[in-house]
Amino acid sequence: MLKLGNYNTLRITRFTDHGAYLDGGKVGEILMPKPYVTPDMRPGDEVEVFVYLDQGERLVGTFETPLARVGDFAYLRVAWTNEYGAFLDWGLMKDLFVPFSEQKMRMEQGRSYLVHIHVDPETQRLVGSAKIERYLQPATPDRYHRGQEVEIVISRKTPLGFKCVVDNRCGGHLYDNQIFDTVPRTGQTLTATVVNLRPDGQLDLSLQRIGKSRFRDFAEQLRHELAEAGGSLPFTDDSTPEAIQQRFGVSKKTFKRAVGNLLKTQELRIEEGKIVLILKKMRGSDKSSGKKTH
Repeated sequence: MLKLGNYNTLRITRFTDHGAYLDGGKVGEILMPKPYVTPDMRPGDEVEVFVYLDQGERLVGTFETPLARVGDFAYLRVAWTNEYGAFLDWGLMKDLFVPFSEQKMRMEQGRSYLVHIHVDPETQRLVGSAKIERYLQPATPDRYHRGQEVEIVISRKTPLGFKCVVDNRCGGHLYDNQIFDTVPRTGQTLTATVVNLRPDGQLDLSLQRIGKSRFRDFAEQLRHELAEAGGSLPFTDDSTPEAIQQRFGVSKKTFKRAVGNLLKTQELRIEEGKIVLILKKMRGSDKSSGKKTH
C-alpha cells in the first residue's frame, strides 16, 4: 500500500520526456520528475522515493530529503502566507500547507512553529496543524516507566515549565524545578528522563538522570572538574543550592550524594571551605615488578 508523505520502494514502469513513471499500485502511475532520473536506470528497477503531492496535487516521487514525514511533529519555518493560510518549508519543492483552521494563532512569515504533519481526511492533501494536542497519544505503563530515557521536543512555555512532545507520540511536562542548566527553547530536541506517568496519560519529565545512576554520573563529572580546577573547588555541604546549581547544573541533593560517594572511595577530602581531590600515587616500575638491580 502506498504511503503518502513517506518513503516508498517503487518499480520503474517506463520513461518519458517528463521523467520516469513508477508503479503506484491501486493509485496508478507516479511520476518521478526528470531531474531525478539517472542514466543507469532501466524499466523494472526499484527506487526508494519520498511520495508527496506537487503543485497540481498530483502524486510525485522525489529523492529530496524532507525535514519530516506524515505522523511526525516538526518545528518548521513559515516560508510565506496567503489568504488561505501559511506555507511551511519542510525541505521539498512544494511547501507544507497549514490552513487558518489548524493555526492556534495567525502564523507569521519567517517564524517557526511546532506542527503535526498528516493527510487531511477530507481533501486527502498533506497538511500541518499547530493544534498538536489533537494528535498526541496517551502514554501507557507498558511503554514508559520511571527512569526511562526519552527524546523530547519543547512545545511551549507554561507557568510551571514547558510542555513537550515525547518520542514523537505523547505529551509530557518539564517543570522549572527540574531545569538546572540552560533554559530550553521552543522546538529544541533534548534527552529527558521519565519521572512519573500521570493518570491523564501525560509524562512528568526531568533533564537529569534519576535514581542511583544520577549520583554516579555526577560523581564522575565532579572528579573531572576537580582535576581541571587543579585539585580543589570552593564548595562544601554548606554551599547554597543556588551556587551549586549555577556551577554544576545539579541540585544540592545530587551534589551531596556525589561528594559522599567520593569520600567513601577515598577519592576526596573536605578541607575548610573546599573539597579536595586525592591524587593516588603511582607505584614505581621497579617496585611493582619486584626486580633487583645488580
